[in-house]
Amino acid sequence: MRAAAAAFYGAALGLLLVGLRELLTGFEENRCSMTYMFEYPEYRRVSLPRRVARLYPAYGLYLYGEGLYAQETRALKLTGAPVLFLPGNAGSYKQVRSLGSVALRKAENMEGGVHLNVFTVDFNEELVALYGGSLLQQTHFLHESIKAILRLYKQLKTPPQSVVLVGHSMGGVVARALFTLPRFNPHLVSLIITQASPHMAPVLALDPYLLDFYTAVRQKWVNQAAKLRNITVLSVGGGYRDYQVRSGLTSLPCPPGDPNKLSLVVTAVPRTWVSTDHLSIVWCKELVLATVRAFFDLIDAQTRQFTDDPERRRSVLNHHFIRHPVRTLRDVKDTSVPILDVPEAWSEVNSLRLSYRTPKEGQLKYFLFALPSRRKAYSHFYCRSNNLEMSSWVFGCLHGNASSCGHAVDLSMGTELLPAYKVLVLSLADLSSFTHLVVSASNLNSKQFTVECEWQREESLTRPVSVPHVLSFGFQASDVTVNSSGLLHNIQLLHFHQVYQAFRISVVSHCRGTRGRHFLYEWINFLRLPGVYRMRVPWFREDSFTTASAPSATEISGMLHTSRPDNGSSVLLQLHTAPNCQYKVSVRTSFPKVLGQVLRFCGPLVPVYTSVALLLACGGQLSSILASGRAADMSEAVGGALQLHKVNLPLYLLHILLRVLLFFSCCRGLLPPEDVLPPTPPDEALPEWVESGEEWRHLLAPLLYVLGATVAFWASALLRLLVRLASLLLAPLHRPSVSRGAGTLRLRTRLLLAVCLAAAGSTSCGALAIAAASLLHLNRVVLRLQMTERSLSHMLNLAPRKQKPAANGVPEAGERGLLSEGALQEVRDDLQLHLSLATLLLLPAVLSAPSLLHWSRSLRFCTRLDPDPCWLHSVPLVCVSLLLINCNTLQLSNSRLLPVVSCLPLPLAVTMATFSSLHLYRIVYFLLAVLVPLGVCCVL
Repeated sequence: MRAAAAAFYGAALGLLLVGLRELLTGFEENRCSMTYMFEYPEYRRVSLPRRVARLYPAYGLYLYGEGLYAQETRALKLTGAPVLFLPGNAGSYKQVRSLGSVALRKAENMEGGVHLNVFTVDFNEELVALYGGSLLQQTHFLHESIKAILRLYKQLKTPPQSVVLVGHSMGGVVARALFTLPRFNPHLVSLIITQASPHMAPVLALDPYLLDFYTAVRQKWVNQAAKLRNITVLSVGGGYRDYQVRSGLTSLPCPPGDPNKLSLVVTAVPRTWVSTDHLSIVWCKELVLATVRAFFDLIDAQTRQFTDDPERRRSVLNHHFIRHPVRTLRDVKDTSVPILDVPEAWSEVNSLRLSYRTPKEGQLKYFLFALPSRRKAYSHFYCRSNNLEMSSWVFGCLHGNASSCGHAVDLSMGTELLPAYKVLVLSLADLSSFTHLVVSASNLNSKQFTVECEWQREESLTRPVSVPHVLSFGFQASDVTVNSSGLLHNIQLLHFHQVYQAFRISVVSHCRGTRGRHFLYEWINFLRLPGVYRMRVPWFREDSFTTASAPSATEISGMLHTSRPDNGSSVLLQLHTAPNCQYKVSVRTSFPKVLGQVLRFCGPLVPVYTSVALLLACGGQLSSILASGRAADMSEAVGGALQLHKVNLPLYLLHILLRVLLFFSCCRGLLPPEDVLPPTPPDEALPEWVESGEEWRHLLAPLLYVLGATVAFWASALLRLLVRLASLLLAPLHRPSVSRGAGTLRLRTRLLLAVCLAAAGSTSCGALAIAAASLLHLNRVVLRLQMTERSLSHMLNLAPRKQKPAANGVPEAGERGLLSEGALQEVRDDLQLHLSLATLLLLPAVLSAPSLLHWSRSLRFCTRLDPDPCWLHSVPLVCVSLLLINCNTLQLSNSRLLPVVSCLPLPLAVTMATFSSLHLYRIVYFLLAVLVPLGVCCVL
């Protein structure tokens, strides 16, 4: 039985490791360019009022500078536009150096002395992603810092009225929390850019303060959306490389239709197109350049400060972060463009496709496409070029002929920048007023580039293909072959709309060529631009790009950051292909990537189900003691804790019951809402209690339960191994007694310890008292029982077994042997019982570890953690652990309360799995609901 359990949990551990490997390493390599400082960075501390410095001694405000600029700003007489950087969880204020250095280099090329003053806040590298008690303090200090920054500009004729905020990780959440302060003036901040900030929900909710903070921020931005409509917020997610904050959490929880709230993934940012991890998103040069370019475009030329126009901010951010038209913003309104009337520069194109490469010598060249003859047969005009200079290149001719165009309108603002080239797709239905299209291929600067254009039919652009089922495990493939006679093809991936789906998409290209036309074939390869494969998600800006030459074999990871909110859109694989090539697209389910997606989105449920398994293992121990008076082996108890029929079926029935009860308005305030992953705002068209994406979590609940039970099984095995090793090391220092009550404590001693630990928890940190109580139980009971069990086993192996003859001639064991074997069995029973109790007592210590770590790092400023999320339940945990020190199987078997207590773990485990997936701190309360009655059993 043990071998079968070990084999099963070994296989489950393999699945867990495969999923973890895919989650942590199953992505592209880091393709971000590093930002470097050309001069030594300096951080000038900005003095704050005494009241602020006294209230927040651990925080500070700094101005970033380098070289000559740092010397000029030594007296803090500033004339630039203020930008304030906010570090995130355990983040350093020195992370601002990438943004500050690039801003300084950019200002050197700007006219009129336009520049930025980049500030940064020191939050003492607090762990605010795991401990939410400091978030409100950081918000208040940020408010004081903004007021202090604006006071530095009072000497200017036109001082800035607002500060631009750039927040990384939890710094972006703190930036949005500013508007929840009652005395905060919303006009002090008009633009917020966040990087990998979990706006939707915390990654792990280990204390109630974190969730209360998120609730206040969400309610402010949703309920008062009209008042905050002019505040521009841009949220950038890191992509799949960021396994700490998945990009789905970076979506802004704001009402739909607000154009000033933008959410996207960094892979979709023009001129960036790379995925970043949680730290590299701060220093990734491609993203930093896009941010700094946007800042300088937002500065008003008259005031040399950031513009107050929301429409201007929105257009600039769209230009740099969403759709880059390869033109400067100053040329947006210049739609009427004169074209040089040089007859030899004009060429009319009568074919369906144009492939042209400019010569090395500079020349003036225009290609003319007649519209009237193509309107009936074609619906779109597609054109691309690898000339990425800021210029106009496609025009609509109002009155033209085969050799000239008298008046043209610039159509280049519809251009989209892709890796390797720029693309323009025009709908002929929108060009009814034009007679011709003009494509400029002039290279007056003698730089060579390629231009490819073609006419397209809408019905022939898209090929639908159904993706394989998620349970096909890669054995089934969906194939589609594109005989590319065109430059653009769309593969519509039907039924691909859930985050738990993951595919390996291979694109194999073969190009046609003959030996008799070897020179022509080489010339076509010379003209051919590299292919670009774009995974386009219509409901969220999470597009990803892959560049490949032809012929080639390319593999693309097909995964989603967010599930589809409606039924009206599908994922598109957009192929910008080379002409005269064949493309075979194959879609297969990737089971490792599916496991990675499950852990990415449902990772918080694994510790919940681990707690469920340990709680049921303890229940199994109690049932064994009730039935036979002996405790079951720890490995068998944990191995038998996987009871899918007893947990998942009641869990699903409870879920249905809650949905029915919460449907009635009279019951909404009486019952807490069920925790649902992934956390998404409710759809306005649905009832308040219905949330999108909740059903698939219940389908995955058995798998998550298996993974949680696997963690519990191997964690308990590791605990047993560590206890045995520790007992071997500590055996020379202790003289273990062979009596059963070797580790017991007197009542007076236990009362004194309880008072001391409770006092230590109330005056310092509750997590400290919890950790001390759990370690005391582990050392005082478990280790001593392990050493006693080893001593008794050694004595029985060495002592000769005396035998006395019986009446029938069969020898019987002596009285001493019977007593020794019985004592050994009693010690082993107590050891197995306390191993189960030790796991339950260690769980609260693990969950409260962030609070303890936060308190230890802030000791030089304050000796008491305030607020303390663990103080409330630290007192009962301390008392229970001291009560359980004297507990043994004999006392429990004689207790009248044991039949009732043994029935508690199962319903509490089901309730825990229902209400603790987003509230991990609730696990402690469910454990107390079992441990407190169990401690009473030891007395009564």
